Amino acid sequence: MTTIMRTLLSITIVLASLVAIVEPPKTQADEPIKLAWFDVDATPPVGSAMAYQPVRRVDELTLRCRGIVLLGAQDPIVLCAVDWIGIANEGHDAFREALAKAAGTTPQRVAVHALHQHDAPGCDFTAEKIIEQLQVQGYSRFDGDFHRKVIQKASQAIQAALPNAVELTHYGIGQATVKEVASQRRIAGTDGKIRATRTSSTKDPAIRAEPEGVIDPEVSLLSFWKDQQPVAILSYYACHPQSYYLRGIPSPDFPGIARFIRGQDLNDSLHVHFNGAGGNVTAGKYNDGAQTNRMILANRLADAMRLAHENTSKHPLTSNQITWSSTPVTLPIARHLIEEDLTNKLKQAPAKGYISLADQLAFLKRSQAGHKIDISCLGVGQARVLHLPGELFVEYQLAAKAMRPDLKVMMAAYGDYGPGYIGTQQAYSEGGYETQPTSSNVDPSVEPLLIDVMSQLLRD
Repeated sequence: MTTIMRTLLSITIVLASLVAIVEPPKTQADEPIKLAWFDVDATPPVGSAMAYQPVRRVDELTLRCRGIVLLGAQDPIVLCAVDWIGIANEGHDAFREALAKAAGTTPQRVAVHALHQHDAPGCDFTAEKIIEQLQVQGYSRFDGDFHRKVIQKASQAIQAALPNAVELTHYGIGQATVKEVASQRRIAGTDGKIRATRTSSTKDPAIRAEPEGVIDPEVSLLSFWKDQQPVAILSYYACHPQSYYLRGIPSPDFPGIARFIRGQDLNDSLHVHFNGAGGNVTAGKYNDGAQTNRMILANRLADAMRLAHENTSKHPLTSNQITWSSTPVTLPIARHLIEEDLTNKLKQAPAKGYISLADQLAFLKRSQAGHKIDISCLGVGQARVLHLPGELFVEYQLAAKAMRPDLKVMMAAYGDYGPGYIGTQQAYSEGGYETQPTSSNVDPSVEPLLIDVMSQLLRD
């Protein structure tokens, strides 16, 4: 029995005795809940660096940095989603601090998440600082001037939006199954070891023919309403967002296009999409890399989003139904991360890949300095939204949902990208790309730690 299964069994027993007697906190008076939203262009200009290659041209669809500010439930709460591959370390800090200042709140009440599109920038101000100190070449993707401009634009957009915040009357929860998009990335052999990786675009028809495997097929919606009008609709779905990439053209890819489609269906509402725990989930079963598949996948996701909206149940919203809990966590550092080795290699090896020596050294130095990563949970009535770091495996999302079957649990991953991939404890003994030293910056003991934190936040 895995750590996740053992933990879930004990949690289920405890919850069976607690659910009937736990009551929501009461306040002396219910303040009106208001929502302000912001949306700015996050597309890098021609010639600037992205995660893998420079921008050669800009397409019709731009990258977005958008989100909402909830007002009236103690200090403001900010939720932000960015069409970038990752936002890590001091880059993630800078985002949260600037948005918090603009909204009049604390960074602990700000959640910033990337959607992880690959034809997009990455942001890591700690790695930028290390590159400057070591004076190594070839890491232009860490130059943070453009990223700081986007942070400033988002902050200014929040300040401009606050006076126009809309008073809310209801919240909504909706779910639907996404058909023929997600599939398990890791294909195990008869010995339990990973024998193949089903990448986002899988050419081999035999690998595509493998079963979908362990995924979360549901897209979940949390919406905020003024009477009969949805003001903002937040969607959550776990899958790598790639159809094809390495084109030098910034793209929100199929989740961003699905978001755009739904924005045209309901043009008076802001649509914000978050990527769930999709570290080991791709569209590879249903995508061989043909460019026509981008719109096919986008329409499938948009169809499920539409159905989830049609299935939405609305409930009156008051301030005592909005909760926020945050826990700072020290993630266990992978044993292969050694500062002297990483520094020497960084001085000698050419820049390669997205998770690079600079990223790893940045995470290591931050961890050694005592930095903790905030893991948080937003409560809205019967809905709970967990905010977690890194490329989390989908098993964490499924475990979180099983912890509280009496609630509608959603998850946004790809918060602080410093840890890289975060597998289950068992996954690190199975092999495969995601748990290699080049991909994951944390130790296998990360699983029981995160399971305990999630269960605590969901109990709160």
